[in-house]
Amino acid sequence: MADDAQKNPPCQQQKVIILNKYGNKLVGILHESGTQAIVILCHGLRTSKENFIMTNLAAALENAGISSFRFDFTGNGESEGSFEFGSYWREAEDIHAVVQHFQKTNRTVIAVVGHSKGANAALLYASKYHDIKTIVNLSGSHDLKVGLEYRFGKDFRERLEREGFIELKAESAGGIDYRVTEESLKDRLNVIMLEECLHIDKECRVFTVHGGEDTLIPAVAALEFAKVLPNHKLHIIEGADHVYTDHQAELASFVVYVMKETLQMDLLNAS
Repeated sequence: MADDAQKNPPCQQQKVIILNKYGNKLVGILHESGTQAIVILCHGLRTSKENFIMTNLAAALENAGISSFRFDFTGNGESEGSFEFGSYWREAEDIHAVVQHFQKTNRTVIAVVGHSKGANAALLYASKYHDIKTIVNLSGSHDLKVGLEYRFGKDFRERLEREGFIELKAESAGGIDYRVTEESLKDRLNVIMLEECLHIDKECRVFTVHGGEDTLIPAVAALEFAKVLPNHKLHIIEGADHVYTDHQAELASFVVYVMKETLQMDLLNAS
């Protein structure tokens, strides 16, 4: 038992605050497993670093002896700034600030893992900055028009024109109500995901994971990513919904597998 404890020392959790390019404080939790390598975890729309997908992935990586960092995007959770329904490029810049922070402390960011909107931000990050070799796209959308009627109703464009905003009610107890403005919606729709994906380096491996029963962003999104990304692997989790409600173990197992494979490849390349 003592030998096992020496091989896998207990993970330490530490709150870390990072300034983004706009001067906002981004708040995150570092799961320190003693590895130089680290994985960045990015939450989805209207959630935070405390979302169960993020905490479960961090725990699974911790059990595998891999350090990770889960953080709140600008205007979400504990991070400063205002929430925006759009802001996909702003969130890509938040990822850049986080990656730079750990690179300056001589850590190796081996992958960025994002869920839903966080997955889109991760892909945009990879399309602009070319310093990460592995992106894991969990339920990202190939077309940011998808899901709008599901969230707001079929008449959402008319309501936006008439009222100038759409009220977005909290989805759970303790949540926060938001307003979606016409400007933030345009910001979202101006991002053409599949075109941006063409700028991702061929050396960057992209793993797309999608739930087979995802009704918010149907699994066709994963197939569209597969068409444009040359270094791409697809994994459909049959029966899973958008947040993998009953498939957390399978999701975590796959992500850990990818991270272990990535570490092994880095070791081979270094030797």
